[in-house]
Amino acid sequence: MTLAPFVRIVAQGKGRARPLTQGEAQEAMTLMLAGNAAPEAQGALLMVLRLRGETDAEIAGFTAALRAATPAGPSGIGDRVDLDWPCYAAGRTRGAPLFALAAKLVAQAGYRVALHGWNSHQGTAADLRGALQVADLIGNGLSYNPLETLNPMAFRLLKLRDTLGLRSCFNTVLRMWNPHGARASVQGVFHPSYRGLQSRAAALLGDRNLTVIKGGGGEFERHPAKDTAIFGLQNGTEINTQASALLSDTRRLHEPDHPIEIAALWRGSQDDPFASATVIGTAALALWTVQAERSITHCTALATELWDNRHNQDRRTQ
Repeated sequence: MTLAPFVRIVAQGKGRARPLTQGEAQEAMTLMLAGNAAPEAQGALLMVLRLRGETDAEIAGFTAALRAATPAGPSGIGDRVDLDWPCYAAGRTRGAPLFALAAKLVAQAGYRVALHGWNSHQGTAADLRGALQVADLIGNGLSYNPLETLNPMAFRLLKLRDTLGLRSCFNTVLRMWNPHGARASVQGVFHPSYRGLQSRAAALLGDRNLTVIKGGGGEFERHPAKDTAIFGLQNGTEINTQASALLSDTRRLHEPDHPIEIAALWRGSQDDPFASATVIGTAALALWTVQAERSITHCTALATELWDNRHNQDRRTQ
C-alpha cells in the first residue's frame, strides 16, 4: 500500500478534503515508519496537515503507530519507568536546560525518569546532552536516550525539517511518544494551543497521567515569575488548572545577561535565585504528575527540600 490514498483524503480540494480518522492516521504513519512511503508523499501529507492544523485523532493515530514501531529496549534505569520526559525543543532563544536539574531532583525523590530527544538550531548554552555530561546527572534513576538511537526512522522523519524548511506535526508526536511506557509523562509546548491538543490526543490513546505546559522554548520548563496554565490528565480525567508564580520578577526565563552554568548551579558554586526557582517550580510540577504529593503546593515544598539537600547522595526509594 502507498501513502497516496491518505494524501488524497486530506488534500483533494475544498469541500472534499477531510481529516484522517485515528485508524487512518495510524496506517499512514505505519507506512512512513516502515520506509514504505515515497518521500514526496510524506512531505505532501505532513505539510498539508501543518497548513490546515492537526486534529486530536490524527495526533493520536500517528503516536499509536510510533509506539507500535518502537521495540521495548533498555532504558538504562531498569524495567519500570515512572516519568517520561521528552526533550525536542528547537530554537536559538533557549538558554541553559534547567529542566535537566529538575528531572534529577525527581529521580532523587526515588522516581525513575527517562529523558529522550533531539534538539536542533540551538546555541552551545542550550546543549542538553552536554549539560547532562558536564554536571554528571545521568544515573541513579535518571536516563537519557537520543532519538537517533531509539528509532532511526523516526529521526529521519524529524529531519525532514531540513528538506521542507518547516517543522511538522511529527514534533508533537515525538512529545506524545512515551517510548518506555512510563506511567506518567510531562510535555512542554511552545504554542499554547497545543496544550489542549496533546491532552485530548493522550486521552484517545488511553493515557492516564500527563502534564502539559507552555514551557521555556518548548521544553517542560516552568517560568517561576508567571502563573502557569496546566493541561493534561490525572488518573484518566482531563485537567485544566493553574500553578501560581513563585517569584515577583520581570526577568525573562532565559536572559542573555544572566548566563547559567548548569554544573556550577548544581554544585552550588553559582548562586542564582531565579534559576533555582525555575528548577524547583519545574520539579514541583513533575512531582505532582507522578503524584508524589496531593497538591502542587505540597510538591513545591518537596522540590524545595530536594534542591536544598541535592548533594546528599542517598536517593529515596518508592
